[in-house]
Amino acid sequence: MLDKIVIANRGEIALRILRACKELGIKTVAVYSTADRDLKHVLLADETICIGPSPSIKSYLNIPAIISAAEMTGSMAIHPGYGFLSENADFAEQVECSGFIFIGPRAETIRLMGDKVSAINVMKTVCVPCVPGSDGPLDENIEKNRAIANHIGYPVLIKASGGGGGRGMRVVRSDKDLQAAILMTRAEAKAAFNNDMVYMEKYLENPRHIEIQVLADGKGNAIYLAERDCSMQRRHQKVIEEAPAPGITESVRCFIGERCVNACMKIGYRSAGTFEFLYEDGKFFFIEMNTRIQVEHPVTEMITGVDLIKEQLRIAAGQPLSLKQADIKVAGHAVECRINAEDLTNFLPSPGKITRFHAPGGLGVRWESHIYAGYSVPPYYDSMIGKLICFGENREVSIVRMKNALAELIIDGIKTNINLQLEIMNDEHFQHSETNIHYLENKLGLQET
Repeated sequence: MLDKIVIANRGEIALRILRACKELGIKTVAVYSTADRDLKHVLLADETICIGPSPSIKSYLNIPAIISAAEMTGSMAIHPGYGFLSENADFAEQVECSGFIFIGPRAETIRLMGDKVSAINVMKTVCVPCVPGSDGPLDENIEKNRAIANHIGYPVLIKASGGGGGRGMRVVRSDKDLQAAILMTRAEAKAAFNNDMVYMEKYLENPRHIEIQVLADGKGNAIYLAERDCSMQRRHQKVIEEAPAPGITESVRCFIGERCVNACMKIGYRSAGTFEFLYEDGKFFFIEMNTRIQVEHPVTEMITGVDLIKEQLRIAAGQPLSLKQADIKVAGHAVECRINAEDLTNFLPSPGKITRFHAPGGLGVRWESHIYAGYSVPPYYDSMIGKLICFGENREVSIVRMKNALAELIIDGIKTNINLQLEIMNDEHFQHSETNIHYLENKLGLQET
């Protein structure tokens, strides 16, 4: 087992990794920005190192500083968490070249799956169903692009090949808007991802967002750990996640899960990962693979009893996968609400000092967060400040527990989305699993982008 690791992240995921390390007897090094010296995991880590000022480009995205922290502390490995450098192939490569273990996939795997065009091509070779599309990047030929769009059928979606996190996408509903959409998406992609390659695929009108969690050891062993439904989204950002996905039978789960496992074997995947799909009319359509741990991983842990972070650590230590597919049993239902520091009138971040805080409790309630009374939420990072997860023997029980837990949760001093989450839990369409990826935006009166 690893003896010491650097946690190259912040917030609740950093604390989650620290807790898993403590259970396995692994020492931890917390790296932090000047704005984060009072973070919970920084206060609990065995060692701490400040790696730069508040802006993430000068701290959590500062590759030399993070690797230097590993060198200075004699660490064996670096865990990137999610966000920041977690899917940066250059970072993974530099970590390994510097003599450390990257707790995640190999750099070449991250590159392969990080490019949406190459990822789709790989999926097709192992019979993973994909959204009908351009089968490659779009070029400058306007007429050719229009012919592709007409062949696919409007509406279509222009997507950045190097995109992610809901960015670099634009819906087009007619020929007259196609060229402008391609040019705008290409420019945005260049600015955001330093990669102006874009491609086209069919825009599905009423899909759900369903994803498959996998674990693989890079030694020829891989398993899937059921699925999650992440359809409640706002501007391509997930708001609520649940597992298992309503309406997905064991046979359907097996069908898509086995194909994801085959894909892992094809690319020699290592660590935890997630295959994301759109699901409409009983059919799956691959959209991307996230080569990291997901924000919503706790709902999978709750229904399978598998600690995904500890499995990541064991795999990084070179141990073969300890679980077989037959070991994975799905029991009960779990729902996760992302708790954000944001103003619900405009959805802008709401940084500031938390004056009063009370975490909910009770049977089946799990609170994942770094905040506490007196903690100041900085304005420099993502607005998510916690995740509330509720588990029950079925979906109805987990929703009732979530409503109770949200009512108990107190975060004063800043604005949060707790009331929005309560509103969703009381929504009849959500309660009856009658939603899709556009439902929440329509409910909130937000325009399609």
